[in-house]
Amino acid sequence: MTLERGDLRTFWPNEEDLVPITPAARTAATGSNGGGGMRPRPARPSRLTAADFTPERMLRTKARPPADGWRHTVNVATGGMVAVGPSAAERRRRELIAQVTTPIMGCRRVAFVSRKGGVGKTTTCLLVGHTFASHRGDRIVALYANPDAGTLGYRLRRESGETIATLLHDRAALATYADVRAYSSQAESRLEVIAGDDRLDADALERAAVRDAVALLEHHYNLVCLDTPAGVLSPAAQGVLDAADQLVLVSPTGLDGARAASSTLDWLEEHGYADLAESAVTALNCVRAGRGHVDLDRIEAHFASRCRACVRIPCDPHLETGTEAELGALRPGTREAVLELAAAVAGGFAEPVQRRS
Repeated sequence: MTLERGDLRTFWPNEEDLVPITPAARTAATGSNGGGGMRPRPARPSRLTAADFTPERMLRTKARPPADGWRHTVNVATGGMVAVGPSAAERRRRELIAQVTTPIMGCRRVAFVSRKGGVGKTTTCLLVGHTFASHRGDRIVALYANPDAGTLGYRLRRESGETIATLLHDRAALATYADVRAYSSQAESRLEVIAGDDRLDADALERAAVRDAVALLEHHYNLVCLDTPAGVLSPAAQGVLDAADQLVLVSPTGLDGARAASSTLDWLEEHGYADLAESAVTALNCVRAGRGHVDLDRIEAHFASRCRACVRIPCDPHLETGTEAELGALRPGTREAVLELAAAVAGGFAEPVQRRS
């Protein structure tokens, strides 16, 4: 029997109804790539904009040459033709610098405190400030909130004779960063310092005045390092604690000094500053080489269990002179320890803070 095409119209579509099936259409319909096995339908790319042209996306990464040591010597001698990977110490240093440059939302206020005087609190504040200013691109200022024979202003070359006292006296007229900048001195690291005024009476810098000074600075700086008087009971020290978001507790390595530093944490926990105690970083200052009678490992473990971290800062001849403190004049080990301390402090920048009224 002969069948006409019209008899198969039920099974065969009209020619005008036929749609050619391309390989791409077959793959999209069946999910098969034609070679056995299945693959999911590719997701439609998200809408691209000009914001995609960032250095991270569009530029090839370039390995940084070693910064020091024999690897650096080989790299320089061969004009970069022989590239030796960075050492473990160099990789560690880069990790610390990345931590130091943690972004800050708004302004962060870090106070350097100690229960005893003469433990290197002011120097530690200055060196950490130098470290932050050397590696970050935002504005950083150190404020000496101690009316009792302060030394912060003498540890760098002064550009201004203004002090925290004159800043407070004129604060109503200080509207812009340029206005405030006239009251600070800037170091080579880009750290700005507002000096204390040792002509004031010990109780002249009131609690509210310190809070006012910090409130003024936070409108123009991303990081405020606060150097405080020894102890926690003076009006100025109380004002600093009210204003602080984080603490660096500076302790000597002797048993009595370490006990006093630990008692500072006790006091903070008992007087409404438990959050500051828990997030604090302890700096064991002026650690000498060799094994003494004090077990530094146990002291370090004690503070590490009570705070965010504990960092040892070696003794350094440059700091014993009492003159201008510069990072470049420190021994490499001391400079590395200060970088580690700054990185430990920056570890808290991403955490929310509870501001006190």
